[in-house]
Amino acid sequence: MRRRRRRLVQLVLFCPLSGALQSRLPGIKVKYLFLAWLGIFVGSWVVYMHYSSYSELCRGHICRMIICDQYNKGIISGSACKDLCEDHTLVFQQCLSSSPTHQVYSGLWKEKEVIIKCGVSEALKIDSSPDAAPRREMVLFDKPTRGTSMDEFRDMLFNFLKSTLGDQPSLAAFVTKIITVADVSQDGKLSLAEAKSIWALLQRNDFLLTLSLHEKEHTSKLLGHCGDLYLTEKITHTSFYNTDIPLFLQPLLPSAIQRVIHQWFSPAWPRRAKIAIGLLEFVEEIFHGTYGNFYICETGFRNMGYNKKYDFKIVDLRKVATEMKIRQFLKGRHCEQNVDCTYGKDCVAPCDKLMKLCKSDVVQPNLAKVCGLLQEFLLHGVPPDLREELEKQLKTCTTLSGLASQMEVHHSLVLNSLKTLLWKKISNTKYS
Repeated sequence: MRRRRRRLVQLVLFCPLSGALQSRLPGIKVKYLFLAWLGIFVGSWVVYMHYSSYSELCRGHICRMIICDQYNKGIISGSACKDLCEDHTLVFQQCLSSSPTHQVYSGLWKEKEVIIKCGVSEALKIDSSPDAAPRREMVLFDKPTRGTSMDEFRDMLFNFLKSTLGDQPSLAAFVTKIITVADVSQDGKLSLAEAKSIWALLQRNDFLLTLSLHEKEHTSKLLGHCGDLYLTEKITHTSFYNTDIPLFLQPLLPSAIQRVIHQWFSPAWPRRAKIAIGLLEFVEEIFHGTYGNFYICETGFRNMGYNKKYDFKIVDLRKVATEMKIRQFLKGRHCEQNVDCTYGKDCVAPCDKLMKLCKSDVVQPNLAKVCGLLQEFLLHGVPPDLREELEKQLKTCTTLSGLASQMEVHHSLVLNSLKTLLWKKISNTKYS
């Protein structure tokens, strides 16, 4: 029995090599053959895991099925519902999801390229639970209830926005804007299905920020919605670099090698300067904007892109948070050190080590974090006559703090100085 097992192992390990071939390669030892086989096995396993995880990440068919089910029942409404569920002119294409609960797809809508976003957290249980779809209806589309008047719904919206964005003077105008977006029939009033759909969408942080920053040129334009599914324009480049290192390779490559690869495939320096100016303008827009102050809580190249004209575009607004939301998170939070007061990935507040509670001010503002990115993005290939001054200004920028005493005049001076320096270099060229 043992001899048979040993023979089986030998066949598995050395089946690719015939006896004649092995005799011609006396220098190859068994351990090297084993390592080669192991490499093939591990590679095959990685490929298998990649494709098996696809079914977990990409559940657009579930999203579409549930949305259309709710639409056909008259529970939800939206400007894209008829195209998705009846005319089939809204088509899901490539899966771009990074989380099973946040479905993102590229798609075609009336022959125009779009990005489709849909939350399916409750729908994930549909395979194992036959009542998953009704439960989603009850949980997600439960407000407002039948009999709610327009004035009552306006109050609901106002109070929700106040708790999310803070007590801003522009909230009443924002409520009117939301109702206009929800009014698919354009009759000046909302049906229950229209109200349920917009209310469900507003519970999604990314949609709320998309709507609040809708008039800004550095965010994707909102094109339509159906229930809690919505469409935005497609961003041509979803990273600052022309190529992305696959996620499974990133832990294996040293950061220095990754940086070199990025530099090889980065746009020409004048184009990078134009993208950087757009990023600085975005930071300016979300700092004390129309609907309050916003923080970028995951600052990285994968969250920032640009269009065909090299205008900056923010890719994922889930990584941006309102000041009110961060303050609510930090309020009364126990801590031992600053890292315990972290919202998202890098929105860090100081820890009061005497009281063991988080303070409310974020240590590093948006501008300082963005300048840290620009050091890597801009200093490579920078014109020699600009290098010294650009290095100096970026270094000053990265040392900015989030203290209220510095947030107004000092930040504006640093930001405008950087924009001016870059713009002067490219303003009279074809790249402007």
